[in-house]
Amino acid sequence: MDRLEAIRTLLAAVDGGSLSAASRSLRTPLPTVSRRVSDLEAHLGAQLLVRTARKLILTEAGEAFVVSARRIIEELGEAERAASGEYREPRGELVVTAPILFGRLHVAPIVHAFLAAYPQVSVRLILSDSVIDMVEAHVDVAVRIGKLPDSDLIARTAGQIRWVLCASPAYLARAGMPAEPRDLANHDCIAFEGLQTYRSWTIGTGPSAQTVPIRPRLSVNTAEAVIEGAAAGLGIARLLSYQAAGAVARGEVRTILRKWEGEPIPVSLVHQSQRVQPLKRRAFLDFAAPRLAATLGEIEQITNATQSEA
Repeated sequence: MDRLEAIRTLLAAVDGGSLSAASRSLRTPLPTVSRRVSDLEAHLGAQLLVRTARKLILTEAGEAFVVSARRIIEELGEAERAASGEYREPRGELVVTAPILFGRLHVAPIVHAFLAAYPQVSVRLILSDSVIDMVEAHVDVAVRIGKLPDSDLIARTAGQIRWVLCASPAYLARAGMPAEPRDLANHDCIAFEGLQTYRSWTIGTGPSAQTVPIRPRLSVNTAEAVIEGAAAGLGIARLLSYQAAGAVARGEVRTILRKWEGEPIPVSLVHQSQRVQPLKRRAFLDFAAPRLAATLGEIEQITNATQSEA
């Protein structure tokens, strides 16, 4: 029995919730996965898992063993990276995740420049609006938008964004400038929605927040389509500042009702806590953080400089 192989198989089963999930993630036949776990239990002389029809349950011995096994696998990985030179110079594959539109507009260009500066590093950039499990997906750095929950992850704040209301100059000339949030009920609006429908927007924050009804003339499920509709004069849109910044800079839309903006939303670079941090990740964080901060600062300047005082 290859004990390391059996340990990795056990951890894959625990993380995936079943032997079938481990089989898929490891691309190993299910009977082989089952045999490895059984052989490990026989070698230890202890039952590690209780197999039910719906899930795996760790025994008391299994819980203690998995904690130690994760530490062994992590230390082995660090030893391998050290031997390969990863701790002497930035090299190897770096996995980075970011929200789809933000990643395409603002993270991908930073990755391109990073690759040019560090020829020994390759990057796998995963763009997804879902929160990816960094441990399960072996993610090195995640760009997260929003307040972060308490966790063992390390976060470096790069800047902030905010919700903005915007409309084209042509629409505002035709329909008039709303003076306060409740006026939105009398305006055409563009709703950013997928399978769920939204017929109200919450404007502001805290005790001053107002939930106002909206009348969508257009409902679409991508930010790009929302801003295109606003630029075409179809109504008022509510977007995050980075989504609207390009159209604002081109003069296609202007921001409105800034007095009622909500609290800024942080943008953070997040990574796992690790005793010895790989140079490839440290290099990327040091490279990306100031560039992302500069980009977010430019977005803030753009949406502030051209916004309406209404």
